[in-house]
Amino acid sequence: MICEGQTEEAFVNNLLVEPFALKGIYLRPALIGKPGHKGGNFKFERLLPDIRNRLTADKNCYCTTFFDFYGLPTSFPGKTALDPGSQMSTKAGALQNALVEKLTASLGEDVVRRFIPFVQMYEFEALLFSDPQKMAVGMDKPELVGSFQSIADAFESPEHINDSPQTAPSKRIEDLIYDYEKPLMGTLAALEIGLDAMREKCALFNAWLQQIETLAVE
Repeated sequence: MICEGQTEEAFVNNLLVEPFALKGIYLRPALIGKPGHKGGNFKFERLLPDIRNRLTADKNCYCTTFFDFYGLPTSFPGKTALDPGSQMSTKAGALQNALVEKLTASLGEDVVRRFIPFVQMYEFEALLFSDPQKMAVGMDKPELVGSFQSIADAFESPEHINDSPQTAPSKRIEDLIYDYEKPLMGTLAALEIGLDAMREKCALFNAWLQQIETLAVE
């Protein structure tokens, strides 16, 4: 799993590794680029060698991505071609298909069949709005339950919250918590909420995990 940053890496380690290991699927989160890098800067030119190295070094290995749409440069495959008025799921599918097409041109179809594309059409923090009450408790801010709930209630689902870079989930949290520490508070909130609630409320996130689950050997 090539992750956006340290928060996503911690999320995989703390919430996904164990339940997937029980299914016989062993997840190894890593940040894009060289070891020690903090992640980010998801230019295709930086992503390509990471995916190539993982898929060609071990032909039993699958590779997936865990990063968000708003952090992608305009040069990323498919980004500028998206219709802003399209449904979120349509935009996600088009972007991921464009990524697979570009990878296939570079690596070949046989290699890329072991790649599972996933681009969040929101930020990591959107997942936390799956349960505003537990989100507030996990961040040790129980007085913010009502504020978090109001934000969640204003959207079709947590995955719809990131309607612009200025009002992204993290920005909404920072407006309420001036010293919001994403890696620590985000992870604590995620642990409090639990994976099941996120999967229930976030359809695209759940569909991604279902794809990975199909790799389990019966």
